[in-house]
Amino acid sequence: MTTVRNGKKNIALELHDLTVSYDRKPVLWDVDLELPKGKLVGILGPNGAGKSTLIKAVMGLTPNSSGYVRLFDRNLDEVRDRISYVPQRESVDWDFPASVLDVVLMGRYGKLGLFKRPRKSDKEVALDCLRKVGMEAYTGRQISQLSGGQQQRVFLARALAQQADLYFMDEPFAGVDAATEKAIIGLLRDMSSKGNTVIVVHHDLQSVTEYFDWVILLNLRLVACGPTKEVFNAELLQETYGGKLTLLSDVGNLMKHQHFPNREANASRMNPLK
Repeated sequence: MTTVRNGKKNIALELHDLTVSYDRKPVLWDVDLELPKGKLVGILGPNGAGKSTLIKAVMGLTPNSSGYVRLFDRNLDEVRDRISYVPQRESVDWDFPASVLDVVLMGRYGKLGLFKRPRKSDKEVALDCLRKVGMEAYTGRQISQLSGGQQQRVFLARALAQQADLYFMDEPFAGVDAATEKAIIGLLRDMSSKGNTVIVVHHDLQSVTEYFDWVILLNLRLVACGPTKEVFNAELLQETYGGKLTLLSDVGNLMKHQHFPNREANASRMNPLK
């Protein structure tokens, strides 16, 4: 296992001996890592590696069999208002009767306290967040009437409205078009440049070096955690994916020549009308 460690005062997330089991079967085993503040982090690994489970365990959404989690050197309950979570789009009931603005305003509830209604300032924050994701024209639209990419943008706006310090996002690029992906990664980069820590479950190896400055390689156990340029290499990818990575040789060649295809360029070649 490869891990790069930093001073405690600069640590956003610390996991020690974290194990998670379902029906007595471990799905995460003995994960031990530290993540520095202000990084854009990609969690990578094959299907069933425990990537989403890792985020849910940190958020207290699934019970841990052993180990502990520290966020900004505190327990989750002490800093919950500083943490934001964007689940997989497939896990959300999009038939829930709510407008786009209502959904984004939900991101302000942690700042309001119990039984308080959103103020004018909260609505202004929500509208500003919708502008940032290019959805300001859809404020009154029912969330169920949006496309998958539009729904993902609204969920990102809700996360932004929380004004958190640490963001967890479970496959935010899944099922979105190239333009939406480009808009989302631009926002995530901007967030991390301002000192926010953004942790993203991701599956597209070709965009890793372009998107993330820190990487977690996971396959039930932690394989590696550190700066992308140090741990995103063919040897550790082979350890992470094994025979499941059918494109390993292609990825290795791309890494060797330091050339990773741009998804938007690929989309343009596939569709000459773009």
